Amino acid sequence: MALGRRKSVQQQDLFVLPEDMPRSDGHIFYRSLNRLLEQADFDPWIEKLCASYYSQVRGRPGIPPGVYFRMLLVGYFEGIQSQRGIAWRCADSLSIREFLGLKLTDHSPDHSSLTVIRERLPYTVHEAVFEWVLKLANDKKLIGGKTVAVDSTTLEADAAMKSIVRRETGEDWRSYVISLMRAEGVVKANEEPTDEEVRNFDKKRKDKKVSNEDWVSTTDSEAKIARMKDGTTHLAYKAEHVVDLDPGIILGADIIPADVSDTHSLEDSLHKAQIHLEAAQCDKQIRDVAADKGYHSTDTLNELSEHTDFRTYIPEPKTSGSRNWSKRSLKERKAVLSNRRRAKGNKGRKLQRLRSEHVERTFTHVLETGGGRRSRLRGTDKIQKRYFLLTAAHNLVVVMRTLFGIGTSRSMQGMMRAVLACFLAWKTLLNAIRAVRSDCYRAPRRLKTGFRSWQHKSQNPPLHAQIAISSTGC
Repeated sequence: MALGRRKSVQQQDLFVLPEDMPRSDGHIFYRSLNRLLEQADFDPWIEKLCASYYSQVRGRPGIPPGVYFRMLLVGYFEGIQSQRGIAWRCADSLSIREFLGLKLTDHSPDHSSLTVIRERLPYTVHEAVFEWVLKLANDKKLIGGKTVAVDSTTLEADAAMKSIVRRETGEDWRSYVISLMRAEGVVKANEEPTDEEVRNFDKKRKDKKVSNEDWVSTTDSEAKIARMKDGTTHLAYKAEHVVDLDPGIILGADIIPADVSDTHSLEDSLHKAQIHLEAAQCDKQIRDVAADKGYHSTDTLNELSEHTDFRTYIPEPKTSGSRNWSKRSLKERKAVLSNRRRAKGNKGRKLQRLRSEHVERTFTHVLETGGGRRSRLRGTDKIQKRYFLLTAAHNLVVVMRTLFGIGTSRSMQGMMRAVLACFLAWKTLLNAIRAVRSDCYRAPRRLKTGFRSWQHKSQNPPLHAQIAISSTGC
């Protein structure tokens, strides 16, 4: 065979026959997912839902809603954060083009088209897609619905801390620090300090705190200043998950301001999760609620005990000394003590173990591998639309893993590695067993052979030789 050489400039063919066009064998995950969506009549349902937001008599046909929502699902399956990355991946992969229903001669939608469609379709349509996936999971008998766990995490906003300004005066951070320097007499009123002098003064001054009441971002006014999981300070939002502890299905996923405490958002998140269950035609009622100690509050427990049927399993934070109940009513005390009794019981400890396992797993899948930790959109409404699709894709993964044994498009790669790892581990275990057995049998054989040769010389062997022979157990 002769060596093939690549030409730096290649002349493209003027005419290409359809049978000469490149084709792909497809991806087993995307084909299975498409078959699942077709069996559940997803495209007719979503087109009927979105028909009122399009003109019926004017304009050319737009991008089908099924293609738009499939592209957002691809962002989760491929771990892509930005819309530009999603559009590039869909245009580059023949398997994903087949998943979207595009012909070889069709152009895939641009990232700007995703923005236009997201602005056209309201918040309720994206929420309806999330509830449709819940209904699909309920039809497959994958929703328990009675025992849930709640937890929250922070999402980094698409805005930098350099964009914050004072609410009262509108001055930025540098101007604010310079005004403090002039107030303390570090620089004169007619002097302009350098950037290095401003940074050094800002580092050395005490009581350096940034409050959401005093500062706001000019880039994203709805983002709040918050402490992230790694200890850094960023403009952020907060995502709160309500997870069914039986299969790991997300029943509720709300985007709320980062400065809202967990105790104030718990009841609203539980009620929204119950509304999602009813919209999914699930007759289950949420009964048991597990959360971490950040959700423990006397007022919250009293409200849940007095106005709802939820039974809470929330551990109390450690405090020094005994609790003072002189300023609390009997109902509040009863609610706290009942929750304490349930949380310390066997069921409460079991639910806490399940909570830490299932809820943290949803955060890992949606935010880390699903590309949702850093938001590329601005505003609570836009981020909520995107987040509904991320959590809906997670629920689809649970359904796909139950039906087909494949959770994501990257599972096949990990499956081959897992098979190879199991084979190597089994081979290593067999070698270790053989080594142990050979060490166990080799020494007694040498001892027995030496004793037999000595026995020919003496008919009465010493006592320690007899003990060694009979105590080997081989």
